[in-house]
Amino acid sequence: MNELGQYYEQLALTYLQQQGLQLVAQNFRCKIGEIDLIMRQQQCWVFIEVKYRASTAYGGALAAISRSKQQKVLGAVKYYQLQHRLTQQPCRIDVLAIEGHAPYQYTWLQNAFS
Repeated sequence: MNELGQYYEQLALTYLQQQGLQLVAQNFRCKIGEIDLIMRQQQCWVFIEVKYRASTAYGGALAAISRSKQQKVLGAVKYYQLQHRLTQQPCRIDVLAIEGHAPYQYTWLQNAFS
């Protein structure tokens, strides 16, 4: 991952921790795909895709999450769940979109796709 990507993931992590989530892992990779942040919110496992766009032209950060990207994230989540025996645990996939320049605009979509 490049430095800029790490910077925005760190912003996302800080934002989500301020919302009460606890970090479990960052940048989980497998042959199927990648999960940017894995966190817990009480008993729920939260798998988070972070997207940044400087501009809302072309739909902004949320529009940058294609169907193919969703499938890769979903596959990686299923793989992680199997690997860590979490298939019976409550979980969701969220998207945290960061747009603009400081001060950034955050859009947190919970249960963004499944």
